[in-house]
Amino acid sequence: MEKTFAEIIDMAIQREVVAYDFYMDIYHKVQDESVRDTVEFIAKEEIKHKEFLVGYRAGNFGSDALRMADVVDYKIAEYLEEPEIDEESGSQEVYLIASHREAKSHLFYKELAGMHADSELKTMLLKMANEELKHKEKMEYLYSNTAFPQTSGG
Repeated sequence: MEKTFAEIIDMAIQREVVAYDFYMDIYHKVQDESVRDTVEFIAKEEIKHKEFLVGYRAGNFGSDALRMADVVDYKIAEYLEEPEIDEESGSQEVYLIASHREAKSHLFYKELAGMHADSELKTMLLKMANEELKHKEKMEYLYSNTAFPQTSGG
C-alpha cells in the first residue's frame, strides 16, 4: 500500500524523535563532559530536523528550505563494529556509535527518497539524507581525532 505524503513525513518525524532520545540516553550515561556536550549538540540538531519536518508537513517550507552541502564520507562506521555504550564509555565509543546511527539515518532518507518519482518530496528527502550524512561526517571526524590523535612527530 502506497503511503501518503503526510504518513511519510510523520515517519520521518518519529525517526528524528527516536534519534533525539538515543542521543539523550547517551548524554545521561557518559561522564565525559566534552562527549556530553557533543551528543547534546547532535540531539538538538535532531530536534531542529523534527521542527523542520513538522513545518514542512504544514506547508511552511518548500524543498529549497534545506541546502545540499558537500560532505566527506570517511566510511569509518562501515568498517568498524558498533560499540555498546555505558557509564565507562569514552569519546571514541560514543563518536563511533553516533557515526553508525547517522549512517543508518542517511540510508533511511536516501532509500525513502528512492521510492518516489522526481518531486518536491523526493528532493526534500534527499536533502534530509544529506543532513544526516553531515552529522556522520562530524562524528567520524571526532572519532578519528580521538582514536588517532595528532602527535608531535606528524
